[in-house]
Amino acid sequence: MTTRRKKIYEGKAKILYEGPEPGTLIQYFKDDATAFNAQKKAILEGKGVINNRISEYIMTRLNGIGVQNHFIRRLNLREQLIKEVEIVPLEVVVRNIAAGSIATRLGLTEGQPLPRSIIEFYYKDDKLGDPMVSEEHITAFNWAATQEIDDMMAMALRVNDYLSGLFSGVGITLVDFKVEFGRIYEGDFSRIILADEISPDSCRLWDSATNEKLDKDRFRRDLGNVIESYTEVARRLGIMKEMPTVIQGGVH
Repeated sequence: MTTRRKKIYEGKAKILYEGPEPGTLIQYFKDDATAFNAQKKAILEGKGVINNRISEYIMTRLNGIGVQNHFIRRLNLREQLIKEVEIVPLEVVVRNIAAGSIATRLGLTEGQPLPRSIIEFYYKDDKLGDPMVSEEHITAFNWAATQEIDDMMAMALRVNDYLSGLFSGVGITLVDFKVEFGRIYEGDFSRIILADEISPDSCRLWDSATNEKLDKDRFRRDLGNVIESYTEVARRLGIMKEMPTVIQGGVH
């Protein structure tokens, strides 16, 4: 399918192709793994397959609780049909526990619970290293309107509440996650919906009993067993039944 379709955009982990009808795109999940703004790269065989399944599972359930998103349906092992949106050039990060850049930036101990869930905004620009920005920057540079910021924050917190419970039920702690949003136009009006993906590439997920990392930090920090950890997340969520043999063995 992808060979005949026109490529619209290629990112670090996914490719977007034109969809079968207007207002749709096909999102293809690659096996490429990147960290530190693509300074560190590898191919992890089967990663795209697992992330496609996990993101489908989560987006479907979020739709079910009224968090509107771009997911329509999964097409095959690596592709899903999505609504075409105008991406807001922001990464919205929700943090529950100190890890990654907030620990470094504020001198916090990794694993320290935060006083409450904290939302941060980062401007999407790889060349600049996705700098952190404030609501003042966002409105001044017209990346999003005040109402859109409110909508994104409200949706991000709903996603956080839902995913925290979902993962907690299978023995996983949701440390933090990154989401992106897009605008859907209806006549003269637009509304904000959730876009991109939700997977171990975009979440920090720790085993609740051992604090073992089950996410992209295994790649960032050379901890090994990246695919095995992603597979374990899928297994705990109960979505391993149709996973292909491509991901057996994994990368050590």
